Amino acid sequence: MMPHPNPLSEQSKIPSGLQPSLGRWQVLFYGLGSMLGAGIYALVGRAAESLGNAVWLAFLAAMVAALLTGLSYACVGGRYAKAGGAAYVTHRALKKPAISYMVGIAVMMSGLTSMATGSQAIAENLEKAAGVALPIKLVAICLVFLIGCVIYRGIRESMWANIVCTVVEAAGLLFIIAVGMKFWGGVNYLETPADVSGIGSGITLALVLQGAVLMFFSFIGFEDILNVSEEVNHPKKDIPFGLIGAMVLATLIYMAVAITAVSVLPWHELATSKTPLMEVAHRAAPWFAGIDRVYLGITIFAIGNTALLNYLMGSRLLYGMSRQGLMPAQLGRLNEKRGTPQLAIIVLFGIVSLLILSGGVKPLAEATVLLLLCVFTLVNISLIVLKRRAGEPTDGFDVPLMVPVLGALVCALLVVVRVHSAFSSQKPGAAVAPLIALAIFVVSYVLYLLLKPKTVVADEME
Repeated sequence: MMPHPNPLSEQSKIPSGLQPSLGRWQVLFYGLGSMLGAGIYALVGRAAESLGNAVWLAFLAAMVAALLTGLSYACVGGRYAKAGGAAYVTHRALKKPAISYMVGIAVMMSGLTSMATGSQAIAENLEKAAGVALPIKLVAICLVFLIGCVIYRGIRESMWANIVCTVVEAAGLLFIIAVGMKFWGGVNYLETPADVSGIGSGITLALVLQGAVLMFFSFIGFEDILNVSEEVNHPKKDIPFGLIGAMVLATLIYMAVAITAVSVLPWHELATSKTPLMEVAHRAAPWFAGIDRVYLGITIFAIGNTALLNYLMGSRLLYGMSRQGLMPAQLGRLNEKRGTPQLAIIVLFGIVSLLILSGGVKPLAEATVLLLLCVFTLVNISLIVLKRRAGEPTDGFDVPLMVPVLGALVCALLVVVRVHSAFSSQKPGAAVAPLIALAIFVVSYVLYLLLKPKTVVADEME
């Protein structure tokens, strides 16, 4: 007589949670891959327009500003290693499920819009490389599907893909530094367009802060580490090591690139160039005949890596919010063989595909930068609350109370600056981004009211 299958043993095959498998170096590559992107190739020129040869100061000031929030994220990531990330931390601190829900939606939207714009940019670059017309939107959706397959395979496969892409994109920047280093020392690195009474006379706190506001966004990406913290072997040590290490490495690379750029090319030429770092590469390595095609390939890897990490972050965020009770329970189910949140991966693919087909994602992408700054402010405030509350974990990496206080102030100030500049700008449509950001918050709040999660969990540290 054949034995009947035991439903309990069948159920036990399904993983009860995400399995820790990431080490500190994988966390570091995750953070570095999130920050190093194609954006740096254009940002150097934009910063040179206002700071001249002192463009490196903008990166240094931006790193100090970004590191305040980075240190807060390193602290909460180590102590509260949950896939829900910012959504989990804000609810644990503030006990407001509606705020937690809106934070989760804001972070998810930032990742989804980045994926939608990035996949289309890759498709356009592939069209340029192939020299034939391609159905851009269809190619973009296929690329998102392929990335989704990697995410579905598992966290280890995703991390290996990230490491390869990060090495390639870092190599592109390191090559520019290597071929341009012989030009170092040829200019005065304090010269700015505002100089009147001598070299360096134009450097003011306001000018440096103006450049820092622009460069701050080149560090965005470190926050994604929070959503994979549940899969880190020793989060209390590995999260701070990987997150802070990635920010410091990114700063060193950015500053070296900036110094190289103004050493090789006069700052006013950088400011007017559409492809400033490519101009630097051409001037510093005239012997490299096929450099344009090489950097086209590097751009594809850089954008693809950003899409990969955003997809990974989004899938873990949906999973974590589901486990909190903020999202449907089905999104929290894991594949029994792979241990990956399969339904969350499928749902994200559907949403990104719709965004690609809808068009007009660029204003949405600009709006999500504002959303992230609001999330940074709330995470810093949450850490202040948690540090002052009795009974919360105090072991592992810690920061003085002044760090999240300053972090919250800096991020809130950046929100005010962005909103003010948008509404005071003479450019048509400049105010669209903050209005979209506000609309996303309103819509997510309405969704919360409609779904009204009954049991939201944020106190248990399983």
